[in-house]
Amino acid sequence: MTLTIIRMIEFIVPFCHPASASSVIRGRMSVAGYDLMEKGRDISMVDETAWQTVPARVLRLLVNQTRDMRRFVAAIMDGVLCIMAVWIAYSLRLGTWNLFSAPVISFAGVALLFWYPIASLLGIYRSLIRFSGARTVAGLAIACATLAIPLLIVFVVFRWPVVPRTLAILHPIIFLMLLASSRITIRFILLDLLNIISTKARRVLVYGAGRAGQQLALSLRHETQVYLVGFVDDDVRLDGQRLDGIPVFHTNRLETLLSDTDVDEVLLAIPSASRGRRREIIERLQKTDVYVRSLPSLTHIIEGSVTVNDLREIQIDELLGREAVAPNQVLMGKTIAGKTVLVSGSGGSIGSELCRQIVLCHPKKLILLEQSEYALYSIEQELRNMMKSVGYDVPLTIELATVAERSTMIRIYRHHRPDTVFHAAAYKHVPLVEANPISGVRNNVMGTLHSVEAAEAVGVANFTLISTDKAVRPTNVMGASKRICELILQAYAEKPDVSTIFSMVRFGNVLGSSGSVVPLFKAQIASGGPITITHREITRYFMTIPEAAQLVIQATAMAKGGEVFVLDMGQPVRIVDLARSMVRLSGLTVRDREQPDGDIEIIETGLRPGEKLYEELLIGDNPEPTNHPRILRAQEKLWPWSTITQALHEIDEVIRGSGNPVLMMEIIHRLVPEYTPDAIWVAQLTKRIS
Repeated sequence: MTLTIIRMIEFIVPFCHPASASSVIRGRMSVAGYDLMEKGRDISMVDETAWQTVPARVLRLLVNQTRDMRRFVAAIMDGVLCIMAVWIAYSLRLGTWNLFSAPVISFAGVALLFWYPIASLLGIYRSLIRFSGARTVAGLAIACATLAIPLLIVFVVFRWPVVPRTLAILHPIIFLMLLASSRITIRFILLDLLNIISTKARRVLVYGAGRAGQQLALSLRHETQVYLVGFVDDDVRLDGQRLDGIPVFHTNRLETLLSDTDVDEVLLAIPSASRGRRREIIERLQKTDVYVRSLPSLTHIIEGSVTVNDLREIQIDELLGREAVAPNQVLMGKTIAGKTVLVSGSGGSIGSELCRQIVLCHPKKLILLEQSEYALYSIEQELRNMMKSVGYDVPLTIELATVAERSTMIRIYRHHRPDTVFHAAAYKHVPLVEANPISGVRNNVMGTLHSVEAAEAVGVANFTLISTDKAVRPTNVMGASKRICELILQAYAEKPDVSTIFSMVRFGNVLGSSGSVVPLFKAQIASGGPITITHREITRYFMTIPEAAQLVIQATAMAKGGEVFVLDMGQPVRIVDLARSMVRLSGLTVRDREQPDGDIEIIETGLRPGEKLYEELLIGDNPEPTNHPRILRAQEKLWPWSTITQALHEIDEVIRGSGNPVLMMEIIHRLVPEYTPDAIWVAQLTKRIS
């Protein structure tokens, strides 16, 4: 009996879903405990090419006919079904088949006489049969109910001789069943089956058999180019069960299932899982070279509206593996709610996210300060659209200006008199600043100095500098310039008559920011590679942009003056491992010595000028904890304001005068002794300016 059923499946599957037929038969049933290969039943020998060409051509020929011709064919077909309904109704009533008797012919003639005017009046043949659905069936039901009225009048009221009166009721019911069946069958043949045999269906596996997984599976049924292999779930009680006809497998069988069923894609439907658990699953799937996508959140699950469009690629932040700490709302609003807030560099990655978070904290007014016209326009439009969606309005003021101009900063600060300032304006791209040290120092160092002076002059309550881990024992101009910015704030905070609370927040790379490796790697993978990295041992700290912005705001609320706050960035990540993960999560393989036929090659280009293998977050030791588990207070040495003032005066003279980068490097080295410019790089700069 079992063998008979299996052979029936072997026969039926190729005609129901040819794209999945051969894989199902070639040992795929072994997952359920069968092995057809051992019985010599390899259905891969079936001539699938013939099936995918001749029927497809016939179906396309039908689909490509003119609309009038298709309507004519449908009308003829309905006439045949009307006559068949008479035969069936007559046989049910009398218990015998009598196909061409006078009563049958009479009833059929009357039914056809009324059917076509009714169908024309109700627009039955104006709808596209190949897109038939519930509304089409409802329209047919109305038409058949309307047909029953004249039939009742003719055969019940006027008592047509020899014709049973019950036929006037039976016939419309049977006719409706035949019409509905024909429409659904035609839809399957002309649309679903044509798509199936014309394209290769992707074989997918849904990870998670809960509510989200079930909603996603229901949506996948309408995707003709997708074949759902089954569910995978952690609940051992579901192993071997079926959900709406789809098999469920326990996760301990995942690797076997992926290899035996040739799964192309795994869809993660576990939105409530912790980030740590998601990372475990993703790392496990990385070893299998399948494409992985995920449902983003619980929102659509709660609304019951999960669709295929909700799926997205796995985000790199999901590989960080640590749970985000919910922000302390008291700290978030302490220096923002009801305050006038200014964000310099508001169009950048961190600056723009700070603006988004600030708007949610209901400030009195938000000033957007940015030197890039397009970036300023973009963040302004985004914030205005965001406020429309949340239902309240925060007054926005846009200032197109550069922080490097002292008179401009004085004018802006005097005009707006902000209560809180987040200074995120800086050149941060290491190679570009390395090639343009004068511009980098002018924007980063002098821009910070002018902002600090203007803030103190108008009585800003809180001023926070956005710093970077590259300021710790810097090997490049960008990092050294940011360390000088920290020294400016530290020294200014030590002045006895200062009223502004100056603080700085230091953290590493943020995922997806401009200049980040993540969008670069995505673009390189999309173009077929290769992926370029500077060194296979290079590591970096990573944090999501929203988390970094929230921690900056909370650190500002805890500041007393002069603090260097350091954000807990978790464990550093090797860039080459990040690249490999992105390749594998795209369903591709890395081309290397072990896999010479892989898809994407990773090429090492060598460290760029000023680039470090490892970034650090602390100069000194023993950072102090704060009231927030992700924020530490660093113990860093500082210079007195008199020393800082003299060095800054010399830097300004170089910028305004000779523009000699070598002389600039000497001044920077005095302020930041840890920074020693590369001799070759200095020689190149000297040659360029000579």
